[in-house]
Amino acid sequence: MNKIVLGLIVANLLVTLKGFQDDAFFNKFKFQVGKILNGEKIRMITSGFLHADWAHFGFNMYALYLFGGIVISRFSNENFLLIYFASLLAGSMYSLYQNKKDPFYSAIGASGAVSGVVFSAIMLYPSKTYTFLFFPFIEFPGYVLGVGYLLYSIYGMKAKLGNIGHSAHLGGAIGGYLVTLLLRPSVYNNNPMMILIMGAIVIGLFFFGDRLEKL
Repeated sequence: MNKIVLGLIVANLLVTLKGFQDDAFFNKFKFQVGKILNGEKIRMITSGFLHADWAHFGFNMYALYLFGGIVISRFSNENFLLIYFASLLAGSMYSLYQNKKDPFYSAIGASGAVSGVVFSAIMLYPSKTYTFLFFPFIEFPGYVLGVGYLLYSIYGMKAKLGNIGHSAHLGGAIGGYLVTLLLRPSVYNNNPMMILIMGAIVIGLFFFGDRLEKL
């Protein structure tokens, strides 16, 4: 495993453990709209290292392990970290926009950052297939995974599943998509039609995701 990916997983583990054991720490650094609007901007980053439970942590870190290695093999360590943290911040910014009228809205999780890394990997290899623990005999093309991930995010926002930043999935995907295109425009040539379709879906959900949430 690349040392940068491993370092991020360890950092998430340590902060998550601290959050499990210390409610004051958890509440101080989680994403909360009212606190952020009152100047505590650091929560937009620190909340991305806290998790609701071990299943939440495990899913995010497994996805980071699975897709992080793919992305970092095509970028420098510095650019990989740029994709990770830009996606994390984009996810937080979208969550803030989505919930700006609810000062008590709170969320945690690396979902935004991981979503950006997932989309970056899909853009690098849009036709690559993946298998997962719960579906070991089924292969999913990358672009199908990307669409499914976004639809799950919309469902999560609509159903308000748990204390998890589902809206951050969408913001993170947008961040990963845009930063990857900025850093390596040549990914467009990998599968132009699929890159355009994914871009249209991302942009469409960005503008109309809040309407879908209210359906």
